Amino acid sequence: MNLIVYLGLVHHAEQTMADSLRTVGHGHAQHPDVLFTCQTLAAMSDDHVRRLTPIVERYGEQWHGDDVDEPDRLHADGLAEVRTGPVGLLRDLQDLHVLGTLAQTTWTVVRQAAQALRDTDLIELCELASSQTSRQLSWLNTRMKAAAPQALIVAR
Repeated sequence: MNLIVYLGLVHHAEQTMADSLRTVGHGHAQHPDVLFTCQTLAAMSDDHVRRLTPIVERYGEQWHGDDVDEPDRLHADGLAEVRTGPVGLLRDLQDLHVLGTLAQTTWTVVRQAAQALRDTDLIELCELASSQTSRQLSWLNTRMKAAAPQALIVAR
């Protein structure tokens, strides 16, 4: 069953998202809204990972690189460090958005499998995680819009 590949992918995507949100929040702590909101959003991804644990115990999972026939491009690295300045903040927010989009689309396809399996626990998790990931993406999009004029127009 290839569901285990996508369970591994969503597990990794959510953990990477949580870690990257914390990195960006702390790296741009001079913007209190970024620091505190990134901490809150990271907690959402941490909760997704926690709730995924019993599902993974039931079905198993395969991670990228576990001798699974998975294209390398279905993997996203997290942010180990942040960039500096207004353009750096904008780029870091964009990177987080890419990670969030990977998580979001992965939850979407896992939900389709959960429906086919009639797994109500997994369906419920997919709906919760998808909804919260949408909130994460919405904030990132809004914050990018706020950061863009400063980063792209104001000379430094």
